[in-house]
Amino acid sequence: MDTRKISPIRRGKDRGENLADRIYNQLKQDIFEFRLLPGDRFSENEIAERVQASRTPVREALFRLQREGYVDVLYRSGWQIRPFDFKSFEDLYDVRIIIETAAVKRLCEMEVPPATLNDLKQIWLVPAGERLSDGATVSQLDERFHEMLVEGTGNVEMAQMHHAVTERIRIIRRLDFTKPPRIDATYTEHGKILRAVLQRRADQGQLLLKTHIEESKAEVRKITVHMLHTARRGPE
Repeated sequence: MDTRKISPIRRGKDRGENLADRIYNQLKQDIFEFRLLPGDRFSENEIAERVQASRTPVREALFRLQREGYVDVLYRSGWQIRPFDFKSFEDLYDVRIIIETAAVKRLCEMEVPPATLNDLKQIWLVPAGERLSDGATVSQLDERFHEMLVEGTGNVEMAQMHHAVTERIRIIRRLDFTKPPRIDATYTEHGKILRAVLQRRADQGQLLLKTHIEESKAEVRKITVHMLHTARRGPE
């Protein structure tokens, strides 16, 4: 693997963050930004040389990424970015549907709507001319839209479960925002879901949300290695 694809570790010690943490965060970001692609192989020495660190913090960071399912250790032959398991991703999307539709029902039944709904209105119920167009930014806002719906129920356990699912699908979910039509569709679909929740139309809100997630799930099936390379290169 060409280790030049790995971003240099930022200098300076952040409060509460040691070298292993910084290496972990940077490698994870390289995976999310497709600078490191599924199937890429490398050794601890290659990473250590690139980030100018010893093997100990590198190994600590890699084992943490392994526990989270991002890399695999190949005994006697280094490490590998874990290949995509599309069946697993689709299963996680199904879990999202269960959690988020339950959250919509609960939100619609609450006597006092949570303040988070007003925050979401400021982001998603805006004129077309005020919509953001940067895919990376909209991807992050999309994550928060769904997380805030669940968090708004006040069920901490549900929110933690949902966050764990969000973490695991983030790497592939971002590909949904590499094309402008998907960005526009996200604004439209989120707006409809939010209006249904605000008007306490639980059945409609659940159906809209389920359809919205199913469409994202369908995009997962279309992803190819070529799309990953395109996403890593960015617009030409």
